[in-house]
Amino acid sequence: MKHLIQLLMLAAFSFLTLSGQAQNAPALADAKPVAPPARTGGAVAPPDVAQTVPVPAAPLVAPAPALVAEPAAPPAGTNTTAEPAPPPAGTNAAPVSPAAEIVPLIVIDDVPLLDAVKNLARQAALNFQFDPRVIAMTNQPNVTIRFENVTSEDALSAVLDNYGLALAQDVRTKIYKITIKDPKAKEPLVSRVIQLKYAAPSNIVQIVKSTLSLDSQVLPDSRTSQMVVMTTEKELIGLELLVEKLDTPTKQVLIEAQLWETSKNPQTMKGIDWSGTLESQRISFGNGTTTGEETITSPGASSTVTLPGGRTVTTTRPSSATRNLITDIGSGGLGLNTAMGMHPATAFLNSDGLHAVLSFLNKDSDTELVATPRAVTLDNQLANLNVSRAYPVYKITPGSANSPAGSEITWTNVGVILQVTPRISANSNIALHVIPEVSDIAAIDRQVINGQTYTANIYGIRKVETHVMIPSGATLVMGGLLNDRSFKGFTKVPVLGDLPGVGLLFRKEEKKRDKNNLMIFVTPTIIEDGDFQSNKGSGFLKAAFKPENSEKPWGPWDSGKPKDWTVPPYNPDGPKAGDFKGAGTH
Repeated sequence: MKHLIQLLMLAAFSFLTLSGQAQNAPALADAKPVAPPARTGGAVAPPDVAQTVPVPAAPLVAPAPALVAEPAAPPAGTNTTAEPAPPPAGTNAAPVSPAAEIVPLIVIDDVPLLDAVKNLARQAALNFQFDPRVIAMTNQPNVTIRFENVTSEDALSAVLDNYGLALAQDVRTKIYKITIKDPKAKEPLVSRVIQLKYAAPSNIVQIVKSTLSLDSQVLPDSRTSQMVVMTTEKELIGLELLVEKLDTPTKQVLIEAQLWETSKNPQTMKGIDWSGTLESQRISFGNGTTTGEETITSPGASSTVTLPGGRTVTTTRPSSATRNLITDIGSGGLGLNTAMGMHPATAFLNSDGLHAVLSFLNKDSDTELVATPRAVTLDNQLANLNVSRAYPVYKITPGSANSPAGSEITWTNVGVILQVTPRISANSNIALHVIPEVSDIAAIDRQVINGQTYTANIYGIRKVETHVMIPSGATLVMGGLLNDRSFKGFTKVPVLGDLPGVGLLFRKEEKKRDKNNLMIFVTPTIIEDGDFQSNKGSGFLKAAFKPENSEKPWGPWDSGKPKDWTVPPYNPDGPKAGDFKGAGTH
């Protein structure tokens, strides 16, 4: 009778299995593949299996029904269902591993533990075997689960962990063994290679290490931008989320700059300079002559000359000679001779002493320096925009008795140097650390040291350093670096130079002006990912800029520029038509 009942149950089970296969599609046929987590020997050990899983009194009977791709009819008294995902219309699912397929719904209702484990392991396509200690368990519990959108391997791992079992893989044979978890054993370490997309491994290694246990290790590989992580399975899940948050692209900033420097140097000289005639004249008073004796001493020498006929004449030159010295009063300046009754000897306006310089000249020189550097830099990284020329600086080492003199050359940059460090804030504002510098060689200095003349360059440097926060795309203006020096000089003959009309013949007027103005414009713009595929820009560099000049220009009389008759006359209340062209602009 017992055998008859078993045959009837087996026939009913086969019939239900065939019916289920004809009516239901496999649950995992068209699921989306998801990479399964690395399988190791288990996780944290729960309480002892012997205390939580009763040992069955009889051998196991028919296996639990398959709950996924190929569902089988459950034994009598059970209720197990699986809902397959319909394939998308017009698509062909790529072949993937069954363990990596997502199952929309897995339901097990009151199925013996080992039967549920066996069916989940089969559905995950694992090569597995049971530990004899697991098979020998009695009073095994029944499993009731409901999982949505998980893989078969994840479902198996969750069931094993919940009932104190573990899944260990043999490294050589790749066969899994379902065994009892040791509650005292440490959770094994798993290895994972994490590929970084943006961050450097050395920058986040310390952050990652601080979140892991002491047994874990993190090794950076700067060559491939990868990290090798050895940690537990549970810590690895949190680690991957942390790295995903840290490994984000660093924002970039476009730095657009304009540096405008204008230099104007007008000069005018008009009049007659009588300094050569009237300056440093001597006035003397005396008897007109100065007498005395001058003795010249030189070595004595003899010379012998033979005349025709054989006669010899020897001449000896004396070693010293004395002569009378008479000096008249110099002809320059005004001299009075008292020797003959206060008669003037000469006047200062003679033909040799008359010197006058006629000046009637205007000179103009305008210089305009425009530098428009631009560069892209990472957030919180220095951008150095350098438009300069390197000048040599010689360092001379004097020689000695044992070593010759030597020289060493160093270089200094002269020109336009702009250093900008942007830092992007949370509200898309940009904090800038800006250091603009404009330099040139202003003059040459000469110094005499120990009888030697040394020369060195004198550099003119205009430099600003500031910290400021502005919105992205706004323009920072730095100005006020204005240097304006004016010089006026007058030379005249007293009284005569003040006469109306003819006074122009006895005076000279000179005017000079050196004016330098520097203005700096910096525009930072946050770069988005799509900006590199398009020609998007702020357009700042395309805009024309002309600094306003509101001062009254010099007229044609004082200006060295040729008159441009096409330019309207200067109007202080109207447009500055002649600011950058034509005569009379300084």
